[in-house]
Parts: sequence; C-alpha cells; structure tokens
Amino acid sequence: MSGQVANMEKAGFETMDQKIPYDDYQLPVVFLPSYESPPAWIAPQERIHHHDYNNELTQFLPRTIVLKKPPGAQLGFNIRGGKASQLGIFISKVVPDSDAHRAELQEGDQVLSVNEVDFQDIEHSRAVEILKTAREILMRVRFFPYNYQRQKERTVH
Repeated sequence: MSGQVANMEKAGFETMDQKIPYDDYQLPVVFLPSYESPPAWIAPQERIHHHDYNNELTQFLPRTIVLKKPPGAQLGFNIRGGKASQLGIFISKVVPDSDAHRAELQEGDQVLSVNEVDFQDIEHSRAVEILKTAREILMRVRFFPYNYQRQKERTVH
C-alpha cells in the first residue's frame, strides 16, 4: 500500500498526511463554494413576502394603469417603437410628478394594450393617436427592460 501512496504523491495528489501547496497543482484548479442547503418549503402564497424567496420577479408581471386626461392636458409620458421595430411600444420617458409617474409608469415598460386595443403590433402613429385622443386611459403594461434596450438600438423615435 505504501507504494500506491508514493505514486499518488508523485502524481500530485493529496494524501492523508500532507496537503499539497496550491502552486504545486499541475492542472487549473477550481474551488467550488461550500454547499448551502436550499430554503425550507414555504407555501406559495407566503413566498412573496419571505426573504428567502422574494427575488423581485413580480416587477415583470403585467399590471394595469389607469390615467385620466383632461382636454388639452399632457399624458405625462413618451413612447417609442411600434410595428416597424417588431418589438412593440415602450415608455421612453415619464415626466416627474405627473399622474403617469404617480401611477408608477416607468421607462422600459412595454405597453401591451390601451383601452382594450392591442399595442403589441401597432404602428407608432396609430398608438400616438389613440393615446392623444383618449380622455381616460386603461393601460396594460409590463416592465421589459431587455426588449426596451433592443428597441432603443433599432429606432430613432
């Protein structure tokens, strides 16, 4: 058995008696992090408020925004994109302290629909017309920063 230990030492393996200095390893060495047990099972309805599970993915879920616009008033946000970009309509700017800002509309939100009109495959000019002429706006939006960034790279407006 001592012959095997001697051969292992020559090959660069660690033996029970000694540790091999890091610099003497022959191959690239990868140190793995220590194992962590996964968190205990928690009922789905409790996970949203539990620190082990709350990873903020809820910010990407579709949500409904309601805005009322008096005649002549501004919307409080700008849009970019449309059918030509094949990525949809996105909020490109939200005016601070506007109704849109207070309704938590944000840059990078994709407009899914306005007053039940599908905005996922709509011309930019048609989207602007719908938003400007409506007095009450019921919007479905979702935060989609990845496609918003792609939209910015593809379009100029």
